[in-house]
Amino acid sequence: MLKITLIKSTIAHLPEQKKNVEALGLKKLHSTVIKNDTPQIRGMIEKVKHLVKVEEVK
Repeated sequence: MLKITLIKSTIAHLPEQKKNVEALGLKKLHSTVIKNDTPQIRGMIEKVKHLVKVEEVK
């Protein structure tokens, strides 16, 4: 399981990056979601790694 937190705003970023953040379930700054650790989620995180903080949760 991965704990994903939005730490930077999506303002002035590419539309693809905004859609990835939204698809991850992050809406507001400092919002957090728990997602399963899958290759699809890892790929989405890789696209927006400069905007999010990722932690492993057991």
